[in-house]
Amino acid sequence: MQKQPKKKRSKLKAYNNWGYFFVTPFVIAFLIFSVYPVLRTLYLSFTDIKIMKLNGEVNFVGFENYKRVFTDKFFWRSLKNTLIMWGANIVTQLGLAFILMMIFSDIKYKMRGLSVYRLVYYLPNLIAATSIALLFLNLLDTRYGSVNVALKQICDTFGWKFKLIDWLGTKWPSRMSISGIQTWMWFGNSFLMLMAGVQGVSKDYLEAASIDGAGRWTIFGKITLPLIKPIMMYVAITSFIGGLQLFDIPYLMVAETSQSYQYTQTTMMYLYRFAFNARTTQTAYASAIAYALFIIILIVSVIQYRMFNRKGD
Repeated sequence: MQKQPKKKRSKLKAYNNWGYFFVTPFVIAFLIFSVYPVLRTLYLSFTDIKIMKLNGEVNFVGFENYKRVFTDKFFWRSLKNTLIMWGANIVTQLGLAFILMMIFSDIKYKMRGLSVYRLVYYLPNLIAATSIALLFLNLLDTRYGSVNVALKQICDTFGWKFKLIDWLGTKWPSRMSISGIQTWMWFGNSFLMLMAGVQGVSKDYLEAASIDGAGRWTIFGKITLPLIKPIMMYVAITSFIGGLQLFDIPYLMVAETSQSYQYTQTTMMYLYRFAFNARTTQTAYASAIAYALFIIILIVSVIQYRMFNRKGD
C-alpha cells in the first residue's frame, strides 16, 4: 500500500486544524455562560454568603445549607405544589397528545392536513409566557372574565344558580387553572414528538397487521407503542424536568398577597425568593435549593429511564 506523502499529510492536518479555530468562540462562550455558573453555584451552596459582593467575606459551612433545605417544610410544600400542578398537567397533556397521535396515525382514517394541525397545536408553545399570562388573567377574572361570563350565561339558560368562581384566588381552582394553561401550552409539543416517533415506524408493519385482521387497538398496543418507547421515554423525562422547573405562569398570574399563593408557589418560585428578592436574599441557600432540586430530578429521571428499559418489556 502506497504511503501518503508527508507534505500532503501536513497540509491536510493544517487544514483540519482550522476546525478548532471556528469552534473556539462557542467553547469559550459555553464555558463562561454555562459551565462556570454551574460550578460557581455549587461552590456557593457550601458557603454562608447572603448577598453577592465582589469583596465580601465568604465562609465555608459544608452541608449546612443542604440540611436546611431537606428539613425546610416550606421547600417541601413548594415541591408538593409543583408536583400536583405537574401531575394534573401531564395526565391531560399526554392524554390529548396520545388521542391526536392515534387519530392521525391510524391507517384506516388516513387523516389529511397533518402539517396544518401540527402548526395550530404547536402555536401556543411559541407565544411568550408574559402574553399568555396577561391573556388568561383577563379570561379568568372573577367578575368580568370571559370564562365566568360564559358559565353564568349557560347556567341562566337552564335556570341554574351560578356562583362566581375565583379562579386564581382559591386553592384548587388556581392550581387547576395553572395546570390547564400548561397543558394548552405544551400538549402540541408532546404531540409532535409522538408523531415523529410514529412516522418512524414502517407502514409495512401496520398494513400487514391490518390485513391479518388486527384491530386498531391491537395494532396500537402491540406494534406502535413498543416501537415508539424511546420517544415516550424522552417525552416523559423532559416533561418531568420541565414540570419541576415551572415558574413563569404561576409567578406572573398569582400575586404574593393572594390567598392562593401558598398553594401555587412552585419550587422555582421559592428559589427565586431567596436568590433575587431584595428582602430575603440568601444566595448560598438559593444555590443549595437549586442543587437539591437537581438531585431530585436526577433520581426520578433515572427511575423513569429504568422503568422504560426493563428487560422483558
